[in-house]
This record gives sequence, C-alpha cells and structure tokens, in this order.
Amino acid sequence: MKFKVVIPLFVFVLLSISFGYGQTSGSLRGTVQDRNATGLTGASIRVLNTHLSAVSDQQGQFLFTSLPAGNYTVQVSALGYAAATQTVQVQASQTDMVVQLAPATERLDEVVVSAQKVEEDVQRVPASITALSGRQVQEYRLWNTRDITAIIPNLYSSDPGDNRNVTSIRGISTTSYDPAVATYIDGVNQFTLDTYLPELLDVERIEVLRGPQGTLYGRNAMGGVINIITRQPSNTTSGFASLDFGNYGQQRYSLGVRTPLIQDKLFLGASGLFRKQDGFYTNTFNDTKFDEQHVFVGNYYLKFLLNSRWNFTLNAKHSANRNRGAFTLASSIDEALAHPFEVNQNSTGKMIDNTFNGSLIVNHIGSAFNFTSQTAYQSNSRVYDQPLDGDFSPIDGVGVVNNYGGGWNKVQVLTQEIRFSSPASSTSALQWVAGAYGFFHDNPVKQGTHFGEDGELVGAPFPNFTSININEGQSYGTAFFGQGTYQLTPKLELTAGLRYDYEHRKQAIRGEMQMDGEESMVILPDTSSKASFKAFSPKASLAYHLSDDYHVYGSYSRGFRTGGISQLSSDPSQPPLFAYDPEYSNNFEIGLKTAFLQNRVTANISAFYTQVTDAQVPTLVLPDAIVITRNVGELESKGVELELNATPAKGLEASYSFGYTDAQYTRLMATSDGEEVNLEGNKQIFTPDVTSMLALQYGYGLGRNQNLRLVVRGEWRYLGQQYFDVANQLTQEGFSTFNARVGVQAKRYEVFFWGRNLTDEKYIDYAYNFGAARLGNPATYGVSLRANF
Repeated sequence: MKFKVVIPLFVFVLLSISFGYGQTSGSLRGTVQDRNATGLTGASIRVLNTHLSAVSDQQGQFLFTSLPAGNYTVQVSALGYAAATQTVQVQASQTDMVVQLAPATERLDEVVVSAQKVEEDVQRVPASITALSGRQVQEYRLWNTRDITAIIPNLYSSDPGDNRNVTSIRGISTTSYDPAVATYIDGVNQFTLDTYLPELLDVERIEVLRGPQGTLYGRNAMGGVINIITRQPSNTTSGFASLDFGNYGQQRYSLGVRTPLIQDKLFLGASGLFRKQDGFYTNTFNDTKFDEQHVFVGNYYLKFLLNSRWNFTLNAKHSANRNRGAFTLASSIDEALAHPFEVNQNSTGKMIDNTFNGSLIVNHIGSAFNFTSQTAYQSNSRVYDQPLDGDFSPIDGVGVVNNYGGGWNKVQVLTQEIRFSSPASSTSALQWVAGAYGFFHDNPVKQGTHFGEDGELVGAPFPNFTSININEGQSYGTAFFGQGTYQLTPKLELTAGLRYDYEHRKQAIRGEMQMDGEESMVILPDTSSKASFKAFSPKASLAYHLSDDYHVYGSYSRGFRTGGISQLSSDPSQPPLFAYDPEYSNNFEIGLKTAFLQNRVTANISAFYTQVTDAQVPTLVLPDAIVITRNVGELESKGVELELNATPAKGLEASYSFGYTDAQYTRLMATSDGEEVNLEGNKQIFTPDVTSMLALQYGYGLGRNQNLRLVVRGEWRYLGQQYFDVANQLTQEGFSTFNARVGVQAKRYEVFFWGRNLTDEKYIDYAYNFGAARLGNPATYGVSLRANF
C-alpha cells in the first residue's frame, strides 16, 4: 500500500517543477494541398510526440509558434485523403512546409503508432505490429475486441458467454484471469479479465503488437499487446451518430461529440453506446430466449492545456452489462452441434456486470525530455441476481450463487505509471524512454455452490445445501523500465531495453456450509498464504533501413507472466493456497517491411520462434468455476506471418493476412483420475494452426462531383484446426466464414446493409476442458446508418 502514497507525492513534487525550454524557438507555417496544389480546408495536422495540433484554414494553411528548434514529424489527414507524415527541421526563425495528400482511393495511409510509447511510423518499428484505423474499424464492423480474430495474423479471441474474451497470439494463450495478452485502452492497462472493456466505441485506432512486450508493458504481455486509442477532443467541434439494426433483435445506438469549451485551453469529449439483443439461444427448459443482453458504455474526456508545455487529461469510461443467460453452454461439443443454439437449463439468473475505468494523465513537453504521468483506477462488480445453472441441465443439481453484498465480488485496481522520453525536437542519435510502474489489486470473492434436490446425482453427499468458498486476494507490485534506440549509421539502428518487475500476493481463504433455510457454519477456518515474484525482461533488436520503403529487422525479447496462489474450491482434490511460479518465454523474430508504387502496396512478413518454460497449465474446477493453475510443462511455438495491403486500381482496396503457428508442448505432465499422464507433443489450446483473412472493397463514384459512392465489400476468414483441452480430445476442425457489406457513402453520411457468417457455418467458438461447449454466432444481417459532423 505504500506506493499509493509515495507515487502521488512524487508526481506532485515533480509537477511543481517548471522545465524551461532553454533553447531558441521558431515557428512552423505550412500548407496542405491536393495533387492539383489546391489548398485543403479542414485538414487535421498533428506534431507527433507533442500535444500540438491544428486545423487548416480555407487556403489550407496552418501555423505553429514557439517551437524549439529541432526535427519534428508532422502527421496530416483529411476526409477522403490518405494520411501522410513528413519530417521537417524547424529553424530559429520561421520554417515553411507544403504537404500534398493523395485521394484515399489511390494510396494507403501512412500509419503512426505508439507501440513503443512514442509516436512513430509503423513501418520503421522493428516488431510485428498491425494497426487498424477508425475507418477500418467501421469497414470491418468491429463491435467487440474479439472481432479482430483472423484480421490479425495468429490471433484468436473468443467469448465463453460472459463477455470475458479469451485471447491468444502465436500460441501464447490467456487461460486464467491473469491474461497472457495485455489490453491497453488510452494508455491504461486493463488489469484482469474482470476490469477490461471489450466494447469498441469511437475508436481512433487499434494497434496489435505480436510477441512478448514485457520491457515496456510488463506483466502478462507475454503473447502481445492490444492497444486501443479512442478519439480525443480538439479545437474543432466534431462528432457522430450511428444506428445499427439486425436480426435476433440486434440494436446498437452510439453517439459522440468532441468540442472546445475554451478555445486552445479546455476541451470536452463524450460518447455513449447502447446495445441490445434478444439472444441467439433458446432455452428448451421453458421455451424462452436465453441470452438476452443490454449493454451501456460511456467514454468521457476533459482536457486542459495549461500552457504550451503542460497538458492534463481526465478520462472516465464505464460499462453496464445485463446478461440473461451468461453461459450459453451445451454439455458437450457433440450436443452443441447436434442441437445448435439450444440449451436446457433450469436456473436462469441474470448477470449484473458493472465496470468503471478512470484516469488522470499529465503530459509535459520539454527541450530536455518529455514527461508523462498516468494515474488510473479500475473497478468491476459482477453478481448474479439468482443462481446460475452449474450443471447445464434441467435437473436441480448445481447452482452458482455470488450475490452476497457487502463489497464481495468487487475487484478494484489502482495503477500508476511515470514515464520520461526523448523530446520531440531531439536531433540526438539516441532516442530513449524510461519510467516506473506500480499497482495495487484487491479481489474479494465470495461464491457459493448450491446443491439442490438432485444434488446427489452430481456427487453431493446429500441435497439442499450450499458450499461457500471465500477467497480474499490482494497483490501489489512495482516495476522499472528503460529502452533506447541508437542510430549506429544513417540506416542501421540498435534498440535495447530492460525491465524489472516485483510482485507480492496474499490469499486468505475460508470455507463455510449452509443448509437451506439455516445459518452458515465454518468448515474451514481462516487460512492465508503469501508469495512474491520477480522478473527481468530484456529486449534487443537490430533494424536496417535499406530505404524509406524497405526495412529489415531481427529481435530477441523475453516474456513474463506472473505467478499466483490457487483459490479455495469445493473440490477436495484441489488443495487451496498452492503457489505457482511465473511463466517465462524467449522469443526470436526476423521480419521484412516493404512499400511499393508510392505506398499503393505494403507487404510485411515475419517469422518467429518462442520457447516457454514453467508453462502454467490451468484446470477449471466445477461447479465453482475456479481455475487451478500448475507449472507442469514447456512449450515451443514457431510460425510465420504475412500482411498485404493494396489499392491496385482506383476505388479498389485489398487486404490479406495469413498466420501459421505450430505450438506444442515439449514437456507436459498432467493429472487424470489421480494418475500422471504424459502429454508431450500435444498442441496448445485456443491456437488455430492457421488464420487467414481476405478482404476486397470497391467504391464507385456516383454523380457528377463523385461525392456519393457506392461501396461493395466482401470478406473471407479461415481458422485452422484448434484444441480446447491439453489432452487434445476436444477439437474444432478448420472452417471458413464469409462477411459482406454494401451501401452508399457520402462525405458526411452513409447507409450500409451487412451480413456476417452468411453461410451459417456451425463451429465451436469456445469449450471448457470438461467438455461444455459454445457455438460461434449464427448468420446475422442488418443495416447501419451513420452521420459524421
């Protein structure tokens, strides 16, 4: 708990210091033009790694004043044009620049990412990164983070039914509430599967980093990072309104506005989303819809520019999910496929799931270094208004109870990151970033397993009682990190980094039993255990820039997934308070990034090899829904990835991604019926051996001025064979799905008809190790209307 006092005090002291520029300043005047040298009005201009932005006037001109002399990278974008970046050297006096933009139908965007915690051209970063723009999020109709499956090579994400997405990248899979793939939203680490927000709202871009990212991102980024950036307010008033309707009662309403409250000083941004569906599943027990959902999400910004150096941003996000049928599970894969989208459950409680994320970000732009402080608070409360069915059958066997009030089942997380980096104006051959990170995590869980009239049929000694398991977990940790890139020659760059993580965990347990209608009695008194974990995460890469369009690299990185302490369950064969060790990996990667024909085509290819030691293998204990984890194996994963993007003809866009992963255990000793079983050579779970996606989109201008376009889009996605249990008994063979979208698009308005899984392919999206399975969504179709202003 000490860091909660020390870090804010450190931030307060640091913010009380004024860092002067201490060097000569100049101004940057520019003009944004089309190919005919006509000025473009309303273009957006940003100076990367600063908070400086502007909008071009009626002549296409813009002006930045009081810029310290040095080199800057400027990003320029305009509606209907491909985004471009340009480097300029600002002198002590006035510097002029001209940026010409090409139509978006004739050239690809030059993409800027913040994957290494500084803004830079994605093609120059020596790592496998896929960036999806806000426009692409709409074109792919991405409503949830799991929808990026197969768009990103070697990424698979699925939903067990409760909106807790399980994601794997390159055979490194999330198998517990400590993810293996870290998700960041506007710089805030979504700490566990409880506290993250899967709905996508008003997205600026999505960056997916493949491979270990422990040096800069720390714990649980062993498989990679999903970095989501939402749109922030600026000096220009803008916004959107969107309506989506589909079969199965699908409705989605979203609205957002961004505006200055005080020009150049105070800015407000607010967006909201309401989504509902009647449900894909029917409960044959009472012939009703089973998985009806209502979700409301909000995202709010208040941004204050104190002066040209200091910038404060207050952000709040929340989600309220009401799910009448959270676990749409059949008893087996065969049952799920034989009776698609049917369940037979006698307990139909509603899941009430509330999540809040809040953060305060302080940025300082200086001549010696840039400084960022981010303080974040996250909470999640998740209860069932009535018991959920724990045996997934019509008998009165097992029900899951957790609505005990009093703050139980409310996860809370406090995080703090302080970061320093090279100034945007730096002309040094060394570019660097360094900082510290700390967290506190509180997770009080009280959950009951109720055995009803038919409890003896599922192994209970007698009926009509509740086994109550109380697990109070707390953890805190700190980390220090640094990374630098040194330009050895004009074309050769060396990057090296190191991170140290320390984490301490405490788990307290108590067991109770309660006969129906009576007071509970303690059957296991209060017991606790502690464990500490630490890790060093180094990284090194070498990048050679043959030209502005050709880049090759090789890298090594070490991954780290934290250890933990097992919880108490009702299964006596699973001892509680068992500490398991961290999981480590060594990852080697080589890659080539290219652009052709004046950025009309980009082609990136990479190959990787990953070796995992002390592999954490989980076992789901029912009916408690508690994961017991052991270090029982070693894993080897290797594969290749390919990404192609092109505008081969005016109005035609093509994208193709391909990933191949061979992930298998080189050592794995599992337990079955009290005996050890050697599973060496078995494949990793939740890892399709192939992911592939092809998308074609064509836009045809209508009318004399071509402001109205007819757009037709088709997508093919393929997922190869995968397994859902380490014994490799539960499998899904390779399958394909097809999506389509057709509509008309004007400068500010659009109307589209869409369809997903048009062939109504029946496939297993998620299965538990004990056999219960859930199908992927059936064929869906609908209409979307959107207005931008």
